[in-house]
Amino acid sequence: MTGAKVHLEPLVRLALAEDLGPGDLTTALTVDPTVQAQAEIVAKQDLVLSGLDPARLTFSLVDPAIEFKPSAADGDRIKIGTVMVRLNGPAQGLLTAERVALNFLMRLSGVATLTARFVAAVRGSRAKIVDTRKTTPGLRFLEKAAVRAGGGVNHRCGLYDGILIKDNHIAAAGSITAAVTRAGTGAPHTLKVEVEVEDLAGLEEAIAAGADIVLLDNMSPEQLARAVALARGRVRLEASGGVNLDNVAQIAATGVDFISIGALTHSAPAVDLSLRFI
Repeated sequence: MTGAKVHLEPLVRLALAEDLGPGDLTTALTVDPTVQAQAEIVAKQDLVLSGLDPARLTFSLVDPAIEFKPSAADGDRIKIGTVMVRLNGPAQGLLTAERVALNFLMRLSGVATLTARFVAAVRGSRAKIVDTRKTTPGLRFLEKAAVRAGGGVNHRCGLYDGILIKDNHIAAAGSITAAVTRAGTGAPHTLKVEVEVEDLAGLEEAIAAGADIVLLDNMSPEQLARAVALARGRVRLEASGGVNLDNVAQIAATGVDFISIGALTHSAPAVDLSLRFI
């Protein structure tokens, strides 16, 4: 989290610069700078909360005099109508920071809320819901934190902290065996080697080559069940491709260890929030 916090302020400053440019014209022309105000951020739907840190920092950077008082924490289940945050301070600052702060909260709570729906759908199975690298550029560490808030599990954060051999790596290396062997020989002993396969023959080759995890790409539930039986616990198995809320429970029932879902971060709808003066 330390590294994430180091990157948070430049990200929030960029978001503010994008919105404010040289200044908030409407607020400057209509609101006296001496006016103080109180406001609330309210949930307009049931949701899982995420994004308090960037929202808090947004208000602080606009005006350090603004008090940001959350009544919940990231990961909390919030009911419609709940006041999640109370704010107090200069009205100009509250108005200027409002949209950027809400954008962070709406986007990240959307990721957490969708993740929680998938996690609930596979409850009782062994499968863990896992994210991918299909994230919004610049927002990855926040979106992955939102996945955790929703009860999901992070896959690798980037190309630097995990080994996942995909179809193009295999094509360039010449075979599954060649790619897995080279990765296993050169990788630090603390890293697992994962490889993507498209059929049961590929799974057998990956196991024989010494893979630790095998990603089963776009397989039907029937194929996944056969893969679990064939693997017999020799490797951990990850299902990926075409996963949605209608079929995720069936996929989990096959016995795979992980189900990775790009939609958690690339297609999560923003939740509905509002900031209102009181």
